[in-house]
Amino acid sequence: MKQTAWFNRKFPLIEDNGVFPSILERLAGTAARVEEIVRQLPPAILTRKRDEKWTIQEEIGHLSDMEPLWTGRFDDFINGATELTVADLTNRKTHEANHNATAITVLLQQFREQRAAMVSKLRGLEEVQLEKTALHPRLKTPMRVIDLAYFVAEHDDHHLAAIRVRMT
Repeated sequence: MKQTAWFNRKFPLIEDNGVFPSILERLAGTAARVEEIVRQLPPAILTRKRDEKWTIQEEIGHLSDMEPLWTGRFDDFINGATELTVADLTNRKTHEANHNATAITVLLQQFREQRAAMVSKLRGLEEVQLEKTALHPRLKTPMRVIDLAYFVAEHDDHHLAAIRVRMT
């Protein structure tokens, strides 16, 4: 089954902030889903390189590498920025991190802690903060907090799907 490349994806804007709690649950559950997927895999599978794609550990490390960007972008909303922080579209941090040399337990714990902090911050937002908009720099689309949260959840699932492919 072919997976659409991340940069080819389109994202709908969400009009109803009432679905924000459901998106938060999805974000909060990503760490547990990752752990469940990889908990029985041997190190040889976790670090196996195929087709010049990231290994499973690199995929998990990438999720952690992205957390400062997501948190920064949510801070952009809180601080009234008109445009969200620009991402490094080359993923240099992930390419240089050598996630395969880090124990899987460490990668999973780092991601769990970072994600818990981000979700906690989002749960503490006030209704007025959920209405602020800022321009997504790559998509050139105005987003609200809920739209970015959905974008992050989709990014998570994109990488979880890639992990499953690499398990075979």
